[in-house]
Amino acid sequence: MKIVFFGDSITDCERDRADEKSLGNGFVKILADKLRPIYPDTDIELINKGMKGDEICDLLARVDNDVLALKPDAVVIMIGINDTVHGFTIDKELDLKAIENNLKELIKKLKKQGIVVIFLEPFLLPAPDKLRMRKLFGQELAVINRVALKYADEFVAYDQMFNGLTESIPYTEYSLDGVHPTHRGSRLIADQAIKAIRKHLL
Repeated sequence: MKIVFFGDSITDCERDRADEKSLGNGFVKILADKLRPIYPDTDIELINKGMKGDEICDLLARVDNDVLALKPDAVVIMIGINDTVHGFTIDKELDLKAIENNLKELIKKLKKQGIVVIFLEPFLLPAPDKLRMRKLFGQELAVINRVALKYADEFVAYDQMFNGLTESIPYTEYSLDGVHPTHRGSRLIADQAIKAIRKHLL
């Protein structure tokens, strides 16, 4: 079974662009190290196609070459945080209607080819400089979740889970900047994602 991981820097996590087998050092690598021993007799190929800085529109723009051309059985998508962050860092307006249309087209394009779509919800933790982003991110998240829940085969929620944990544990345990996960945060992402993936292993 071939599984492509598709997203932004959280998926990318310093993967080696020159090595197709490089999984980076984040949740994709952790997930691979957990998944393969569970299915020693199953041929599972995992490919990381994360790209630092990507927004939802960027995934749609490169899905043909980076995903469909590989003919995967399943695609694991985590995307959306940059759409909000870039509104504050590069003064790019958040267009909720465009986000809805682009994400819908992206998932439908994959589904049309018979590919299983597993969507991992983006998240934002309460780092001091990210608190101002929470309201806008909540609006985006409502759109993303509505589309993903309707069109994806699996939806894995993280935002409420992570923020719930930070009520009793410092957010820095899971992300130093509120966006990029620590190793502990990446393990948690992998542990939740693997449950959804295992439902679809051939």
